[in-house]
Amino acid sequence: MVKLEVVEISKPEEVNMVLGMTHFIKSIEDIYEAVADSAPGAKFGVAFCEASGPKLIRKAGNNSELVDMAVKNAEKIGVGHSFLIMLKGVYPINILPRLRQVPEIVSIIAATANPLQVVIAETEQGRGIMGVIDGGSPAGVENQKEEAERKEFLRKIGYKL
Repeated sequence: MVKLEVVEISKPEEVNMVLGMTHFIKSIEDIYEAVADSAPGAKFGVAFCEASGPKLIRKAGNNSELVDMAVKNAEKIGVGHSFLIMLKGVYPINILPRLRQVPEIVSIIAATANPLQVVIAETEQGRGIMGVIDGGSPAGVENQKEEAERKEFLRKIGYKL
């Protein structure tokens, strides 16, 4: 028997997050180091759900509010080997390359500031992430004016030359 559940991630609008899967207890320290190394001015909190042994939610970060936020959301998700990073003062794009170098990270499921829902499947063995709903559905296709605005914005903030 499989039970499906949708978990809403609770966070303020200005907080970005990264949700992923990893597989080893040392992940919490490696994820902490990856974020700190790639974004020295960032404020962040990380929570990692163990899948075996004591099955604890491990936590780390440099901002207690964001650490608490990561832990509370990890408790709601409740999926072994999942991790959640809550970020202020940095965008996920700034830390993703370094996170991808963490050997034990298996996948990154979402990186967003949008409202996020996590679709969970639960069986007798435990819980798993089936997918996410990131923000809203498209409202249309960009026109020439909107394309020009997008290109201008990316150059203004330094992501394109």
